[in-house]
Amino acid sequence: MKVALSVRGFLDRAEQVYGDRVAVVDEPAQPAASLGSLTFTQMAERARALAAGLDELGVGVGERVAVLSQNSARLLNGFFGVAGYGRVLVPVNFRLSPHEVSYIVEHSGASVLLVDPELDEAMAAVDAPHRLVIGTDSDELLHRFDVAPRPWEADEDATAFINYTSGTTARPKGVQLTHRNVWLNSSTFGWQLGVADRDVYLHTLPMFHVNGWGMPFATTGVGATQVVLRKVDGAEILRRIDQHGVTVLCGAPAVVNAVLDAAAEWDGPIPGRGSVRIVVAGAPPPTRTIERVLSELGWEFIQIYGLTETSPLLTMNRMRSEWDDLDDAGRAAKLVRAGAPAIGVQLDIAPDGEVLARSNNCLEGYWEQPEATAAAIVDGWFRTGDGGYLDDDGYLTIADRKKDVIVSGGENVSSVEVEDALFSHPAVAEAAAIGVPDEKWGETVKALVVLATGQQVTESDLIDHCRERLAHFKCPTSVEFRDSLARTATGKLQKFKLREPYWQGRERQVN
Repeated sequence: MKVALSVRGFLDRAEQVYGDRVAVVDEPAQPAASLGSLTFTQMAERARALAAGLDELGVGVGERVAVLSQNSARLLNGFFGVAGYGRVLVPVNFRLSPHEVSYIVEHSGASVLLVDPELDEAMAAVDAPHRLVIGTDSDELLHRFDVAPRPWEADEDATAFINYTSGTTARPKGVQLTHRNVWLNSSTFGWQLGVADRDVYLHTLPMFHVNGWGMPFATTGVGATQVVLRKVDGAEILRRIDQHGVTVLCGAPAVVNAVLDAAAEWDGPIPGRGSVRIVVAGAPPPTRTIERVLSELGWEFIQIYGLTETSPLLTMNRMRSEWDDLDDAGRAAKLVRAGAPAIGVQLDIAPDGEVLARSNNCLEGYWEQPEATAAAIVDGWFRTGDGGYLDDDGYLTIADRKKDVIVSGGENVSSVEVEDALFSHPAVAEAAAIGVPDEKWGETVKALVVLATGQQVTESDLIDHCRERLAHFKCPTSVEFRDSLARTATGKLQKFKLREPYWQGRERQVN
């Protein structure tokens, strides 16, 4: 008889096979929210207790539960206690402004909002029918250890998560990922990385981010331990690797740079040399950065490419035996590519250069946005919005972004959203937000602005204006005033031409 694929299956197996083993080591820096260390049995008990508490609140199957939290074992527990019992988890980017968070909670129709205590005061204006602060007395209702949760008959085609992404419009889109999407992505991710019960995974990526999702399920299913890192700090990453014997971590290029900077000041041998695999996603790092990881850290560098809409794994690039005789520079030149299609993924390049993908990982659709869904999935292919090419080895290289998106520090930033914020200032007549190279973040947001006749405003004034309306990571870090902006004959901004001067001498207009 067929067994439905469900995210809870990973924890069910772990409880049965690895019950007494340590499943997660929580972040100790926040005692109010920290759970310390939990075994797989304790994790499964907490997932059941959370589900029973949602039963008590009257939250039915298919209802949305939003969670606004930095990395924590409680957030990890929500993956299984919410989605694993038929509800839909909506992980929210804690870096967003209260206005942006309110939109996501309202748009998703979340009946419950779980808030990290560290974020409670800043997000006081965000409301929901049930608003509970994690790790305080107000969330005790969600820990009904004395009551068994209502059973849920697993449905692999049911939505498990809705993850909001900036996309190309001023309003974020909610990506619906089913249990089947997430299960197959996680299994493929773990399989191709060779994750096993001896591994220790360090959470450096924000857990709300889809890039951080594959590993929690893959590691849980095989009995590996997860170590929670709440905030990225290069020296702290090295200390955790040393303390816990970490063997796998993921990170955007900004995380890699932070570790390389810390390693230069590290007293003694670099932890994990010869044993750590670092998986880099979010943006393609420069070749020199990859070479430094290999030579200075002695870690295996693995690059992946994907999107929220693809759960996210589309490609993976890791060392091949044919490259063993190459030096570090030669290996880095091979590893700088996005990689070969992951198992079960098919890629194609459209006539205009856009990367197309199809797999069992691709989204069910955009929540309550059928027109956006129809535009993104055409003839069975998902349009990634990225420009690229496949070489003779069958490896993908990302060369451009056709969608109006800037990726800064691994976070998607909608150019349109930034431009809307700029246009709300009375001094701005025209505006364009573009991504320009940045040593630390890969790309950073630059605003090109034409002032209205007779108006004056300073660079810092415009940046502050944006910060009142947007999360800080979305805001311009610089403003350049222009007399005019390059446009097509029909008046459309020519973003490629606007970006070109800042990317001269580079092989692509993205980092």
